[in-house]
Amino acid sequence: MNDVRIDDLPVRDELRGKSPYGAPQLDVPVRLNTNENPYPLPEALVERITERVREAARNLNRYPDRDAVELRTKLAEYLTNTSGHEVGLANVWAANGSNEVIQQVLQTFGGPGRTAIGFEPSYSMHGLISRGTGTGWISGPRGEDFTIDLVAAEKAIAENRPDVVFVTTPNNPTGTAVPPETVLALYEAAQAAKPSMVVVDEAYIEFSHGDSLLPLLEGRPNLVVSRTMSKAFGAAGLRLGYLAAHPAVVDAVQLVRLPYHLSAVTQATALAALEHTDTLLKYVEQLKAERDRLVTELLAIGYDVTASDANFVQFGRFDDAHAVWQRILDRGVLVRDNGVPGWLRVTAGTPEENDAFLDAVRELLSFVGDTPTPPEEQSA
Repeated sequence: MNDVRIDDLPVRDELRGKSPYGAPQLDVPVRLNTNENPYPLPEALVERITERVREAARNLNRYPDRDAVELRTKLAEYLTNTSGHEVGLANVWAANGSNEVIQQVLQTFGGPGRTAIGFEPSYSMHGLISRGTGTGWISGPRGEDFTIDLVAAEKAIAENRPDVVFVTTPNNPTGTAVPPETVLALYEAAQAAKPSMVVVDEAYIEFSHGDSLLPLLEGRPNLVVSRTMSKAFGAAGLRLGYLAAHPAVVDAVQLVRLPYHLSAVTQATALAALEHTDTLLKYVEQLKAERDRLVTELLAIGYDVTASDANFVQFGRFDDAHAVWQRILDRGVLVRDNGVPGWLRVTAGTPEENDAFLDAVRELLSFVGDTPTPPEEQSA
């Protein structure tokens, strides 16, 4: 039985030869590879989670609130308060991480005979979940600076007429933000090709120099904004994602949701975290400052850096990025090799973690062939 492989099973054709999503989890002193918030939850929040979970535990013999009304109401309040755009209970849906949100959107609006498009390199789960739901995946173009080439993107939408369009801002793994006018143009292009859903993935928006695109929801029933509590809220272990959209979209995704998909414990924990929003967002401000410091320091050393609006920085360029990744790892620092040729990605950590990373990449300059092109030669 041990010699049976995946390809020996009757797996669907579109899944053959694919690899599951994942990042190395290695036991090293500094882990800066999965875009986690490095700060543990404050003790006051831990105590509040304990209280709320204890209350929920008294009723674990019963199913949880199927519609997560209290949680969705508090999420709507958070979105309204932080974006200035009025969002209500009917506009919000929540699930087990933003990945389940994306899965439900694709189950509802994608599926066999339908297609989705994303502009790569971007979040690889968009393509993986598309294939997992039987949705055809189309890899759209980006410019050499990793921004969306609007003319090329509009052409790809017109030619392929996708049913779902993904726009990730800030983009993962590059960190680049997408201007509102670009999103509006892509939305109009998608509706001109045929009525299509446009999903704006804002997993990292709290770290952006700019504003959320939530106000664009007004008058656009085919627009969806997805979010997560994994990053800004420092709750990656919670697995809580959510979307904001027209009430009809919220009604539609409930057609495919599993019964009682959000546990009572998950709802209780998320509600406790939302009570401490102000404290948690202060950590975000610290991480934004550290992200900007990483950009400044990497440029000063001589590396190329992609402008970042996220809690990570993409840097390069290298003839052999994986070899450089290994040399950084040999110095006790784990960063991410996303497979973008010539580039690596580092998560903004604590000041001490970032210092360790910067010390490691400075040491790399002693290796012939891995030295980045000095800034004064880049314009030559």
